[in-house]
Amino acid sequence: MLRDREARARLRPEVMDLSAVVRERLAALEPQSIDLLDESGKHVGHAGAKAGGNHFRLTIVSPRFSGKDQVTRHRMVYEALGPLMQREIHALAIRAFAPDEL
Repeated sequence: MLRDREARARLRPEVMDLSAVVRERLAALEPQSIDLLDESGKHVGHAGAKAGGNHFRLTIVSPRFSGKDQVTRHRMVYEALGPLMQREIHALAIRAFAPDEL
C-alpha cells in the first residue's frame, strides 16, 4: 500500500490536492515565497463553485517579477498555471511582488 501522497498522485493524478498542483506549477517562476489560500468554502453556491472551479488568493514573491508591471506579472502567473485556469481554478486573486518591494 502506498502511503506517500505524491507517489499515489503519480499513479492517479486526480488524488493530488489542487493546491499542491498550483504550487508545483508556480515553481516555474522561481518564487522566494508563496502564500496560497483556498477560499472556495466562501463561495459555496456560486456558479463557479457549482461547476467545480476553486477560488484562490495568492501572494507570490519572485525575482522574476523585477522590472515588470502588475499586468505582466499576472500574465506570468496565468501562463505558469496553464490549463488549470480553464477548469480547476474559477477565480484567482493575485498579489505579485519582486523581493525588493517588500
